[in-house]
Amino acid sequence: MSGYAYDDERTFAALPPARGSAFARTWWGQAWLKALEDTALDGEQLKRGRRQARAGAVGAVSVRPGRITAVVKDRDGSSYRSDVLLQELSEDDWDRLLDLAVESAGHIAALLDHEMPPHLVEDAAAAGLELLPGIGDLDPECGCEAWDHCPHTAALCYQVARLLDEDPFVLLLMRGRGERAVLDALQERSAARAGTEESAVEGAAPEGVPAEEAFAARDILPPLPAPPVLPSTPGEPPSLDTETAPEPGIDPAALEFLAADAAARAHRLLAEALAAPGRERAGAGTSTSAGAGTSTADPALTVAQDAVRLAAGSPPSWIAARLADGSGRRRAELDVATRAWRFGGAAALAVLEEAWTPGPEALARAKAVLTEAWEDDDRPVLRQAAAARWTVVGAEAQLRLGEDGRWWPFRKERGQWVPAGRADLDPAAALAALSAREE
Repeated sequence: MSGYAYDDERTFAALPPARGSAFARTWWGQAWLKALEDTALDGEQLKRGRRQARAGAVGAVSVRPGRITAVVKDRDGSSYRSDVLLQELSEDDWDRLLDLAVESAGHIAALLDHEMPPHLVEDAAAAGLELLPGIGDLDPECGCEAWDHCPHTAALCYQVARLLDEDPFVLLLMRGRGERAVLDALQERSAARAGTEESAVEGAAPEGVPAEEAFAARDILPPLPAPPVLPSTPGEPPSLDTETAPEPGIDPAALEFLAADAAARAHRLLAEALAAPGRERAGAGTSTSAGAGTSTADPALTVAQDAVRLAAGSPPSWIAARLADGSGRRRAELDVATRAWRFGGAAALAVLEEAWTPGPEALARAKAVLTEAWEDDDRPVLRQAAAARWTVVGAEAQLRLGEDGRWWPFRKERGQWVPAGRADLDPAAALAALSAREE
């Protein structure tokens, strides 16, 4: 996504035609489209607008507080300036929103990574601040003089959903503040909060050290130690094969396996700590005992989940057999579980082994995403096999919806549904990846 910014306005070049996928992949982009579709009174106008956006009929999009603007072309060559208005947040609203954001380091980290943290949106809504638009919030104005959403304003909204997917700061700008202003305000509040917390701990602590004093003390302060050097491989665990018999119930070979796994995870943690921002991790990926799709910083796993993680590292067969038995699985079930783990860690394992029932709103959103994911001519026939599972009629393929809104492809093998790929926010992309692997 390319765009240039000037003060409180950003202009994005016209996007190429969108083919074969939904307009919104992220949950906040989908919320934007839901507001459009709930607001418009004429579904046929939306369909026409979606077709125009998909065909690349929307020109450069200008985004500024309270308004988005673009010129949209019809098939006959006529052009119309189209605007969509969105209520700006007041100064008091912004103060409350920014205070909520600095309460969690995760909120700031997500925003810096150009993601919209769902808990921030939920906390804001609980405080009476609706950050994402709702029904009736997207107010259209168009040169074609339609009084409701016309194909031109609908096309503009569909195109903006693609911009929002890449950068949620586009939404914040519409609500009244650009990216630089938001980040500066967050930095200021974070520094003030840190100073307040330090003063509360230390009492009347000084506000800082004058630069001339710090510079004068440079020769008497000890230098910082050099960072440790990353070993080329994880350390070797000690051998437990001694002349002394182990205590009853202790298996030295199993302990050696666990020690080797701990060493590999520690090696990855050190590689991540030493990696400079924006550079490839030194030494990352040198060990796979944690299983693909797993991070060393993952939350604590259950015994059953950790057994699958360990099995995903291709241990000796006798270790795998013990892991299967200890996790309450048959060996064949553990093999399928490790396949899921390699595709997506604990999240993929949950989609395989746990059933969840989406609420009415989540189920409605899922069905809408499935409807929008394909053009009419390309849409497969889907049969809902369970609360969050849809089977492709006439094919040994299935899509499963995870609780995080991602779609997981499954394939039937020997009468059993097994994981067949990584998740995607776009069900069409998930299913297409499955088809590509089959070819």
